Amino acid sequence: MDQKFEGTPKAEISLEGRKVSRGEVTNDWGLRLQWLVKRDGKVIANAAARAESRYEHPDKKPGKYEIVLQMWKYVNYKKNKQREFIDSKFIDISNTVTYTI
Repeated sequence: MDQKFEGTPKAEISLEGRKVSRGEVTNDWGLRLQWLVKRDGKVIANAAARAESRYEHPDKKPGKYEIVLQMWKYVNYKKNKQREFIDSKFIDISNTVTYTI
């Protein structure tokens, strides 16, 4: 059975201090949902976002933090020699919020 990607998932996220929260995901494909956290442009964490609609990254090191909500888009199991997916990947489905410590 093939996965059907009808519509594009979208969600609005907001920031209160260091806590980020998400609204309802429209056109939800039902696949893995995660928060992607970057500090000064480098990925430092990804946390599950399906069960909880709020997240606070515990790291308090100085820097510029960016958080975006992502969903897994499965295309196939094709992988390269490093065992990384080639066609399947996480896609951004929300706005990006930022804060600075």
